[in-house]
Amino acid sequence: MAGYPQETFLNVKLAPDSFLEKKRRTASAASLKQQLGFLKITGRYEAFKLKWLPVYDEPPAIWPIGSWLFWDSDIGKWLEGACYFLHTDYDAEVDAAVQELTDMLSNAQHDDGYLNLHYSIVEPTSNRFTNIRDFCELYNAGHLLEGALAHEHYYKNDKLLGPMIRYVDLMIKTFGPSEDQLHAYPGHSELEMALLRLYERTHDKRHFELAKYFITERGNPKGTDGRHYYDWEADKRGDDPNARPYFYPERTPSNWYYSASVPLIDMQTVEGHSVRPMYLLTAVADMVRIDKANTPDLQKAIVRLWEDMVSTKMYVTGGIGAMPQYEGFGIPYFLPQGTDEGGCYAETCAAIGIMMMVERVLQYDLDGSFTDIMELAFYNAVLTAISTDGRKYTYVNQLASSHVNPAERSEWFRCACCPPNIMRTLAIIGGYLYSQPASTEAGVKHIAVHLYSSSTLGFTAADHPSTLTQSTDWPWSGDVEFKLDTSCKAVSISLRIPQWASDWSIEPPPPSKEVTKGYMTLPAEYLASNPNFTLKIKLDIRILTSHPFVNTDTITVARGPIIYCAEDFDNPWVNDHFKSLQLDPDAMVTERAVKDPSTGEEYVALDVHRGASVLPVKSLKAAPSIPWKTLAKAAADTEVIEVLHMVPYYFRSNRGGKGMARTGIRRWIR
Repeated sequence: MAGYPQETFLNVKLAPDSFLEKKRRTASAASLKQQLGFLKITGRYEAFKLKWLPVYDEPPAIWPIGSWLFWDSDIGKWLEGACYFLHTDYDAEVDAAVQELTDMLSNAQHDDGYLNLHYSIVEPTSNRFTNIRDFCELYNAGHLLEGALAHEHYYKNDKLLGPMIRYVDLMIKTFGPSEDQLHAYPGHSELEMALLRLYERTHDKRHFELAKYFITERGNPKGTDGRHYYDWEADKRGDDPNARPYFYPERTPSNWYYSASVPLIDMQTVEGHSVRPMYLLTAVADMVRIDKANTPDLQKAIVRLWEDMVSTKMYVTGGIGAMPQYEGFGIPYFLPQGTDEGGCYAETCAAIGIMMMVERVLQYDLDGSFTDIMELAFYNAVLTAISTDGRKYTYVNQLASSHVNPAERSEWFRCACCPPNIMRTLAIIGGYLYSQPASTEAGVKHIAVHLYSSSTLGFTAADHPSTLTQSTDWPWSGDVEFKLDTSCKAVSISLRIPQWASDWSIEPPPPSKEVTKGYMTLPAEYLASNPNFTLKIKLDIRILTSHPFVNTDTITVARGPIIYCAEDFDNPWVNDHFKSLQLDPDAMVTERAVKDPSTGEEYVALDVHRGASVLPVKSLKAAPSIPWKTLAKAAADTEVIEVLHMVPYYFRSNRGGKGMARTGIRRWIR
């Protein structure tokens, strides 16, 4: 059985004063209704009444994609998050909105089960499934289906899941290997993972088989009439091969943009739009979990693409996507920090996709190298995307601001995928903390702890109700106190030991401190005698740098899982977005506990003492080169900054200021 966080979050009670509970509670109290308001203001809320809206007359801002094409998914994600919050934080207004949306969706469904805004209003229904590649019918269906699964879980009825299963029945008839079916697959993956979750709920093998078909057919170079399906489909539509969609990096076909250049098992590098492969690989990992014996090539593909991404295409924050034009991956080691350096996108949804993918992998492979990246992405690339008050967001998460793109937040976006995505993620964040993998010892209940936060997990061991409680101030403190409360003597616990941890210990000492693939397992015998124990992980200040092939010679400051940045609010002297700032990697850095007076946010700030300076760039003129000794002398002789203040990257753009922030800072050669 799967342990999807969309369901297991109900087994985890986050402590009221914990870091994660504060973020979850803010999303519930502020983000949920604020987003509902924007759904209503923008026309999304009542769109499924299928009446013409002025926005449908507007030309596409990003040709050929009309701004309404993703509205179905915005509704689906908000519904999903709302249903999760109704479990824990009931609100009558939210309840009423969910039920009204459910009725509108049900009433908008076609007689044969079809359900989509664009092909019900803007284009004739007869045109449906003619642009699978770009118009996101199947992506939208996936988010509506996930919303329906959450709805059924809360309301215990099929008012929304029933109509969505009818839509899936239509897809089963429409897509597949038969001659009378379309040999297609989603242009933007999402439906695949929704179908696999549906299969776990219904046990209807057809739902698994449709997801499997979408995954394995993807990228088939001879899918239809001996041609790639997207190319065949484009010719059938009569597309002009010289009319390049805005987001294409090159002339058509650009099937690699969709992670569909070749079949997944043959793909050597992660490519294209950064969200698409993360959602696809989430589904692939879930398929491996369900059918591990028959998917060795897919397992290898997951590892191969993951390693390529982490080692050559991931930012130090865990963000992915260097190319703003197509919101995707660049060439290996191309990781500019900001617009004036040539790129950086790091979309919020892509980082959330990393979390989802890792969670699925951990269901069948307890590997801390994946979990470390999940934690990195969450605390930095994901959490930075929502303001501390839960009312403003970022879509793009650059590591350095610029005059063209200052560090700032918005209440909403024309393409609004990110706000409801982070809201639904925070709603179920407790589900990411633990899993219950199969034990290697017969009769032993095995609990794996992936993330640390004050919380209580409820579980059953040998029919005995049991709990595992954490008490900690993570991510600011590395001390985690555990209490196992069970009458069962056969419980083992695996604790993740982060790869970055220079020193760690467990009290009382266990019989062995062996770490296997990033996890240290406490055996049942130890826990029977020591149900209360403490894990202590030293949270060192760490100085990080990118791979030499990135060719930036910058350093980044980190503490525990938190990445830090310099921001103008604390360093008001800056006027160039810290572009000329230099940082000595051997500088003295001290910690300081802070409670910000304007936001109430509590965090650990870092201060660099006489270890930073500003390179006098105005005195340096390239013609076209600069003698090395001239540069070195200028760098060494500049005035030292007494104290450079640094804050967590996720906390940027919360206190006002000039919109200047930077993560990777030029290495100072003194």
